[in-house]
Amino acid sequence: MGNSDYHTPRGVAVPPPKPFLSAVKTTLKETFFPDDPFRQFKNQPLSRKLVLGLQYFMPILEWAPRYTFQFFKADFVAGITIASLAVPQGISYAKLASLPPIIGLYSSFVPPLVYAMFGSSRDLAVGTIAVASLLITSLIGAVVNPNENPKLYLQLALTATFFSGVLQIIMGVLRLGFIVDFLSHATIVGFMGGAATVVCLQQLKGILGLVHFTRQTDMVSVMKSVFTQIHQWRWESAVLGCVFLFFLLLTRYFSKRKPAFFWINALAPLTSVILGSILVYLTHAEKHGVQVIGHLKKGLNPPSLTDLAFGSPYLMTAIKTGAITAIIALAEGVAVGRSFSMFKNYHIDGNKEMIAFGMMNIAGSCTTCYLTTGPFSRTAVNFNAGCKTAVSNIVMATAVMITLLFLTPLFHYTPLVVLSSIIISAMLGLIDYEAAIHLWKVDKFDFVVCMSAYIGVVFVSVEIGLTIALSISILRLLLSLARPRTFILGNIPNTMTYRNIDQYPVANTVPGMLILHIDAPIYFANANYLRERITRWVSEEEDRVKSCGETSLHYVILDMSAVGSIDTSGMSMLDEVKKDLDKKGLKLVLANPGSEVMKKIDRTEFVQNIAHEWIYMTVGEAVGACNFMLHSCKRTPPTLNLRMPSAVELTAQVDNV
Repeated sequence: MGNSDYHTPRGVAVPPPKPFLSAVKTTLKETFFPDDPFRQFKNQPLSRKLVLGLQYFMPILEWAPRYTFQFFKADFVAGITIASLAVPQGISYAKLASLPPIIGLYSSFVPPLVYAMFGSSRDLAVGTIAVASLLITSLIGAVVNPNENPKLYLQLALTATFFSGVLQIIMGVLRLGFIVDFLSHATIVGFMGGAATVVCLQQLKGILGLVHFTRQTDMVSVMKSVFTQIHQWRWESAVLGCVFLFFLLLTRYFSKRKPAFFWINALAPLTSVILGSILVYLTHAEKHGVQVIGHLKKGLNPPSLTDLAFGSPYLMTAIKTGAITAIIALAEGVAVGRSFSMFKNYHIDGNKEMIAFGMMNIAGSCTTCYLTTGPFSRTAVNFNAGCKTAVSNIVMATAVMITLLFLTPLFHYTPLVVLSSIIISAMLGLIDYEAAIHLWKVDKFDFVVCMSAYIGVVFVSVEIGLTIALSISILRLLLSLARPRTFILGNIPNTMTYRNIDQYPVANTVPGMLILHIDAPIYFANANYLRERITRWVSEEEDRVKSCGETSLHYVILDMSAVGSIDTSGMSMLDEVKKDLDKKGLKLVLANPGSEVMKKIDRTEFVQNIAHEWIYMTVGEAVGACNFMLHSCKRTPPTLNLRMPSAVELTAQVDNV
């Protein structure tokens, strides 16, 4: 429609073409290396690059030369404090995983030493977690009974830990940390709350002193197992459990009210173990139905490389367990590390953390340890105790080593009911009902995801609950891509600003024009939907104009500012929309297409169909040009060949809109 001598004012530029390899390199860098970790190696001599490379993979080489005695004093106090929590928690979570209690102590010795060398967080305290322990029991226990075949069960647990470490290293090296992001906040809140509920229900076995208990994790099976054995409930065990649970909850409440006394809550589990052991020893409660840990073998971690069950018929179960627990461990560990790093204003690299977790789990699987990560409770104690560096993990590991060498006989009379009380106390903190209420207020769909995860875990199984939540989250992501938002823009009075008329009721539609905003990239998944939606918008606008007696529709302006990219299906869609509008006597106008969109437009026939004269830099310019044409049509005889407005005329017309 425009003349060949017309030049669009402030025309939308087409980016200069890049060589194919350069474009691929840029895309890969933006996808996998958004933080540009190789920036520090630029313009450095080879020797310096070698040092920087070693410091990158082993951060301890960077901060160790600057380590001071003042730092050590703080780390020593923090390390001893978290060791007092690590010993009872390690034993408790090992029992939860249906593993020998000594494995929990082993897992608090080697992995923290490895993390201190490879980890980048100053505050993260390494240890086992209840959710991973429950998953191991649920997944491996479904194929191998830990009571009937404890050796094979332990081998599969170690093998699962090995594959967890391998997967974590692969994800870290390939910069695949974004995969963990598919576990949304709503998913994690629901899953953690559900897993905590299941763990608490499982501890009824210890609280009530039951010998036989269901291996299922769903609430119905657990409650059925509890109430069909009423005649086997031990009141001595129940009273002891309730007393220690009340003590643990009381210390937690006090520490929350008085943060300066955080150490009271940190020492409460070890205090419970000591008091419980003394009480059982003095009263011989083990002879009256109170179950105790029994003998714990003295000595450091035995090597277990030969125990990895690579040839087992249950290898796929171990791999599956390793993959699921690896993702859960990464989600919790990286999130916890980042949360506490913000308090001290430093940054941790999520991909480096994955490598560190992988290294410590592979090393752990070869030294009789099961899966470890950075649990929130232990890290919070480490942070509050004033830790300065990862040396606090070394101090904790040293304290655990001393326990393994000399103090394990002291745990012989530790009652299992105390361990159950410790687990319940820790798990109650993971049921974040306030976060669920917040999700309901802010985003109902996120609340549905959260509750789906919770209900699935509690009433079906841990893995089914996680699968349901992930499926709903991914479905929401696909829906947002396949059904992007489109809305009508109107002009804010006395401005050149155009906004959503639903969000800004004062915005006025422009007579003779329909301005549509597309709020997402255009791909094959949503191209057909957008074509149908744009057609519907046009039909509805034409019906509205006719019913109101306003100026008939002449132009459809597509605001492309939010369209970051477009594929060939999207280009075909735009071409079809233009043809449909041409049949109705309407003109398609594009506003503010980005660089990727302009590249595709310039390389296809669509640019000849629409012409550069109908592509504008802003919605305001597009409206001004269309408005000029509408007024020109009113003043000019139909036989006259219209020209597009000049830059001066368009500027004057835009100022009058």
